[in-house]
Amino acid sequence: METSLIRIGHSPDPDDAFMFYALAKERLHAGRFRFQHILEAIEVLNSWAMEGRLEVTALSVHAYVYVADRYILLPHGASIGRNYGPILVAKPGLDLAELRGKRIAIPGRLTTAFLVLRLYLDEFQAVSVPFERVFDAVESGEADAALVIHEGQLTFGARGFIKLVDLGAWWYERTALPLPLGANAIRKDLGESCCLEVSKYLQASIDYGLAHRQEALQYALQFGRGMEEALADRFVGMYVNEDTRVWNQECRRGLEHLLNLAWEQGVITKRIHPEFLPD
Repeated sequence: METSLIRIGHSPDPDDAFMFYALAKERLHAGRFRFQHILEAIEVLNSWAMEGRLEVTALSVHAYVYVADRYILLPHGASIGRNYGPILVAKPGLDLAELRGKRIAIPGRLTTAFLVLRLYLDEFQAVSVPFERVFDAVESGEADAALVIHEGQLTFGARGFIKLVDLGAWWYERTALPLPLGANAIRKDLGESCCLEVSKYLQASIDYGLAHRQEALQYALQFGRGMEEALADRFVGMYVNEDTRVWNQECRRGLEHLLNLAWEQGVITKRIHPEFLPD
């Protein structure tokens, strides 16, 4: 049987590592496919998706707007914030009311965090840096505040920062809906039959991790950038859960509402209806 290579792009973070553990460590039989894992920061993956570089990729919901012609959303693998999400932080002394016009370090212009920040705050100067440098940008004086994603949502206090606003909580207060942040997508030109077959293995990997949580967590810890196990476990629980197993109707409504609102407020330049591969 001829083997087909499927390159999967995802972030080198505990949640993505947990999700793809079973495939990465060959805990599952992958049929006719050979999966190659390409680990890059989410903003790199967002830019690669514009080129259609990888067959399967994690990407920001914001970036999906601009690649919907090339990629279809998988019905699983989402990162959903339920009353939590990206956090705007600063050093003590800067008040939330003083943010307008200030320089804010952001982890990329295609991240969903940046999209939601623009919905929240209509006037600021975006300083785009790699996600792991947002704290450094404030400490060096390059920025006045930082928009944190990934484990920074849990570690900002240890770096001496204070929370100004949790954008996921703000979104929930405004809409009573979950906030879709990231998704997994597959390239349409593979054909529906192949897409459905690949999707089955990716779903099985998520299910395996959740069913073998401690085993998958131990693997994911190596991508935790110094996080202790308890903190990594908490972070994985935030973004790999039942919402990851399936894009349910509530999460899909959250996605539709986010993209519609972003269009209405001029934050995105295309209006789209999200397209999902059947589950």
